Amino acid sequence: MTLSLDWLPATAFTYIILFARIAAMLMLMPALGEQTIPVRMRLSFALAFTLVVFPLLNGVIPAMPTELAGMVGLLFHELAVGLIIGAIVRITVMATTVAGTIVAFQTGLSGALAADPTQAGVQGAVFSSFLSFLGITLIFATDLHHMALAAIYDSYMVFSPTDPLMFEDAMQLAVRAVSGAFSVGVQMSAPFIVFGLVFNLGAGILARLMPQLQVYFILMPANIIVGLLLFAILLTMMMGWYITSFENHLAMWRG
Repeated sequence: MTLSLDWLPATAFTYIILFARIAAMLMLMPALGEQTIPVRMRLSFALAFTLVVFPLLNGVIPAMPTELAGMVGLLFHELAVGLIIGAIVRITVMATTVAGTIVAFQTGLSGALAADPTQAGVQGAVFSSFLSFLGITLIFATDLHHMALAAIYDSYMVFSPTDPLMFEDAMQLAVRAVSGAFSVGVQMSAPFIVFGLVFNLGAGILARLMPQLQVYFILMPANIIVGLLLFAILLTMMMGWYITSFENHLAMWRG
């Protein structure tokens, strides 16, 4: 009795091709691919998740090519698809950065900087860092990371490994994602834009009526206090808007 091991190369090939797209998406996926998570933990999770979906996606991957060029081409195809999808989804977290920057500017705290956990520790406005970290926390608290994993699985139904890469469509989608993230960020911080406009207009009128009084020197503490109170009142609305936008963006990749 002989035991054939001919299935091993094809199985290993299918697993590597699945891992290429899944790992690329998880590397850039918000909440699941943050730089603050150790690299080994992210790699182990990508390997485990690939093993979980392997029986479900085994039939989606084409048969192993007989030539090395075909194998490498399919591998780079899946890497490119994973990087494109992951990068576009990552753009959605820019909304918190835009909103935090506007809030910091309108409240007079744009000079207060802190490390942003979503930007590999890059210094940013303290409001941006807080909103980014809170956004990641809410993604896990609302179980949207489950939806992100489902979107990775459903991406094989939307972008088949046998379909050619559509770079032009990807660029147009990236442009729409950037504009959408900026729009959401402005909508989140819209009350602060109105507050800053009214406050500075009133301060300017008061400065014209009382030239001897250092209006901005006196009103700056009030600007900060009122801005912080407004931020505390509107925080729930702002993050609800952000989570809804993130969920809608993930739903797009689920077909």
